[in-house]
Amino acid sequence: MKVCVVGTGYVGLVAGTCFAEYGNDVICIDKDEKKISDLKKGIIPIYEPGLSELVERNYKEGRLKFSTSLKDGVESSEFVFIAVGTPTSDNGSADLRFVFAVAEEVGKTMNGYKIIVDKSTVPVGTADKVKEIVSKNTKHPFDVVSNPEFLKEGAAIEDFMRPERVVIGAESENAAKKMSELYSPFVLNGNPIITMSIRSAELTKYACNAFLATKISFVNEIANLCDALGANYDDVRKGMGTDSRIGRQFLYAGIGYGGSCFPKDVRALLRTAEEVNAPMHIIQSVEDVNEKQKTRLTDKIFEHFKSTDMKGKTFGIWGLSFKPGTDDMREAPSIPLIYELHKNGAKIQVFDPAAMETSKYYFDGKVEYKKDAYATLEGADAMLLLTEWREFREPDFNKIKSLLKSPLIFDGRNQYKPSLMNELGFTYYSIGNR
Repeated sequence: MKVCVVGTGYVGLVAGTCFAEYGNDVICIDKDEKKISDLKKGIIPIYEPGLSELVERNYKEGRLKFSTSLKDGVESSEFVFIAVGTPTSDNGSADLRFVFAVAEEVGKTMNGYKIIVDKSTVPVGTADKVKEIVSKNTKHPFDVVSNPEFLKEGAAIEDFMRPERVVIGAESENAAKKMSELYSPFVLNGNPIITMSIRSAELTKYACNAFLATKISFVNEIANLCDALGANYDDVRKGMGTDSRIGRQFLYAGIGYGGSCFPKDVRALLRTAEEVNAPMHIIQSVEDVNEKQKTRLTDKIFEHFKSTDMKGKTFGIWGLSFKPGTDDMREAPSIPLIYELHKNGAKIQVFDPAAMETSKYYFDGKVEYKKDAYATLEGADAMLLLTEWREFREPDFNKIKSLLKSPLIFDGRNQYKPSLMNELGFTYYSIGNR
């Protein structure tokens, strides 16, 4: 099948590449000439395991093309996926300017029937507006479909290639049938393609992310309570996770969620609910708890040193990205923590396996970048673990101890066993564990 994907950001590039990998003819469009030029050279704008190899192979074999010409992409394709950014606006709603701009251009360049697919995460009712915009700019027949993405950064290729489900919101039987045909090779394992109304599909994406964010904020509050009561959250987590009604996923306590999806989608859902006078009190609490959780480790640092004055103190930080497996720094918990320590006079030495370059947008001038994790600890008063990269899970603790001024670790991701840390002579702080 012939597919056009508008937008070569995280969702667009992964979707376009995976469609091409399954034999479709795909053209990815972006107005950023440098990005398109780089992609043609095999330079990938994001860090995602396995993506570079797939792009290189499919581009070389001619199934995957890159262009700045939306007209060429639309005219040569039956499916047009809109996968542009929907950042949070000042009032918390999703900013849909880019989606609507693409819809207008698609309408102007159509040369026959098209299936226009909202792949970007968009509020309920967006497809109706896209349909209205396209209608004003074309006389050709078309259908608008909602096809939300469910990709985890760091595992996006696997998620797209073997989805747990594919959600298709469509009004037209033909569009639903064509979309099912496009996705059928991806669900040969029997996982479902679920068709529903467009508005239901739009809401499904937000409901999923808001529920997962709710689990994270809930367990963070339980972990904080463990700190206050002298309980051990890791034990509580195991007791909860073995209940089949709850499950083991998303029960890991830490210093809050970040990234491109959960914060933005929670706020957009709250804004949507506000607009229709259906307030969501639980989801508002999720947002509030998460923002407070990002200061949890900072509070422990201030409590340990019995002061907020960090002048003369040096901290070695392991991990900057909002989660392992990505260089994404959007809303990463490391941002408010580093800002607070820097504001209070601390010297900060950092290392991240993937996000060093990305983080310079946030931290340039505030931190000292080091060549590896151990180098951040030289002369440091404490080590702070903020992102649970695999390479940080079994470090050389004797080396850590020799590099630090004193054996002090603040673990924002509960990676190490408190009993082992105590045995090795570390003063160890985590989230809810002891």
